[in-house]
Amino acid sequence: MSSNDETTGEMSDGLQVELFHPESDREPGDTNWQKYGFDVHPVVFPIALAVIALFITVTILLGDTASEAYTWLFNTIGSTFGWFYLLAVNVFIVVLLFFALSKYGKIKIGGVEAEKEFSDFSWMAMLFSAGMGIGLMFFSVTEPMFYFNTPPSYFGAEAGTGAAAVAAMAQTFFHWGFHPWAVYGLVGLGLAFFSFNRGLPLTFRSIFWPLLGERIYGWPGHIIDLVTVFATLFGLSTSLGLGVAQVNSGLSYVFGSSMLGVANVPTGTIPQVLLIAGITLIATMSVAAGLDGGVKRLSTLNLYLMIALLGFLLVVGPTVFILSAWVEGIGAYFQSMLGLSFFTGTLGAAANGTPTAWTVFYWGWWIAWSPFVGMFIARISKGRSVREFVLGVLFLPALFSTLWLSTFGGSALNSALETLGMFITLNQYPLGVVSGLVATLLVITFFVTSSDSGSLVIDHLTSGGKHDVPKTQRIFWALTEGAVASILLIGGGLTALQTAAITTGLPFAVILCLMCYTVYLGLNNEYQILESDEFAESIQDLSERDDVDVVTAGDEMVTDISDRDDSPTSSD
Repeated sequence: MSSNDETTGEMSDGLQVELFHPESDREPGDTNWQKYGFDVHPVVFPIALAVIALFITVTILLGDTASEAYTWLFNTIGSTFGWFYLLAVNVFIVVLLFFALSKYGKIKIGGVEAEKEFSDFSWMAMLFSAGMGIGLMFFSVTEPMFYFNTPPSYFGAEAGTGAAAVAAMAQTFFHWGFHPWAVYGLVGLGLAFFSFNRGLPLTFRSIFWPLLGERIYGWPGHIIDLVTVFATLFGLSTSLGLGVAQVNSGLSYVFGSSMLGVANVPTGTIPQVLLIAGITLIATMSVAAGLDGGVKRLSTLNLYLMIALLGFLLVVGPTVFILSAWVEGIGAYFQSMLGLSFFTGTLGAAANGTPTAWTVFYWGWWIAWSPFVGMFIARISKGRSVREFVLGVLFLPALFSTLWLSTFGGSALNSALETLGMFITLNQYPLGVVSGLVATLLVITFFVTSSDSGSLVIDHLTSGGKHDVPKTQRIFWALTEGAVASILLIGGGLTALQTAAITTGLPFAVILCLMCYTVYLGLNNEYQILESDEFAESIQDLSERDDVDVVTAGDEMVTDISDRDDSPTSSD
């Protein structure tokens, strides 16, 4: 890099700090405890460990009592506040679209000179793998088939009919489409903006700077981050523990008599604990390799495997039926989306418990997972405009999800299978052994990427919001997550704890509603500064050095610092 580039970079960085960063002497992790390869927050880290240990102990010791208490709490929240979940997620969609399509859409995450850290393909692969890739593997067949046999009450269709099939696809698209990604997108945008544009810690507490100011570094901020650590670790651990049963069943089915017939893979607690150990080991190596070396590569592999499996079933399966079901399902989804978005079942008999047992459950789950997924999306999104971020997060994964659900769910509907499951569906078509092996590998890699990305998120939360943490610390949280999942699996507390984790969706829903306002305040302040005379003068000073291009479009000034010459001789 030439001295001219260094000078320009320093000036532009200084400009971002001087004009956009809050007037605070605090920096991420400035009070951290650093020893034995750890760099941790002195309050959040030890209290998080203590709370995790206490909660696991209580859950296992109380056994069925804890399970009943968690279930009662979830059902009470669902029946009492289900309307709030539905309303809140609709608000998130409207707010995100407003940010993207308004004047704030041009604001760049990371400041005027921020450059993309990852390619568009890698970015999409990572956010999709962390977001819901593993869920699509499990529910792409079972959920449409459930609705086909027990149609959602909103549609009033008769079970087993064509109308029930349309209702099944529309309801499934609704649960895996725009609404969950709106939750993730809002959290990701808020965290990315306040961390990269304001220089605040990459933790949940930073979103509330407009309301709390310096108090985010005190106990209000500590409590916010502790709740986030709790939801993230237990959400990931319970998903790992419960999902590994699916991996165990898949391996048993693939290598058992029904497909390969070469080995009898046992099922049960011991094999599942061993699988957790193996997945944790792979995740630990990935985390140790870092975001670029491990997580990005595995996420890219995930996406390639998904595309390969999707393309395979599209070719060997009922292609015309799948594509027709996809188009018809999307039409039914768009036609009924507004009604489904506000349907509580209160004014009529809500058969099958669809609003509470399914929609409210899903919304609570997406919201409870939003700190983990949103923070990971934030970490990988520097350099993208608000408009690019929102449209990318909201639309592309949702569209791919509908195609995936149509391919696997449509194949199952075409056969009207009595038994449910992806492996059984794949076995109905040619090369069932190969596709079953690919599906098993894909499930495993999805678990690994969820585990290592979740570990990176907890690292940020417990290190005072630092972007880079020591390798030892990353390995510690990856191992802790696997240990928690194994202990709960052996102790029988996984299902109970999953229900408890989902109940955190209610307080987070309130927090996300406040976040809509704080992100608006932050974006509006940024826009006002970009339009100010002071900013124009600073840009003019930079442009006189022939390093910055400043163009005017209508009444708005567009600043392009990233396209400056890379060297004094670049014109050659």
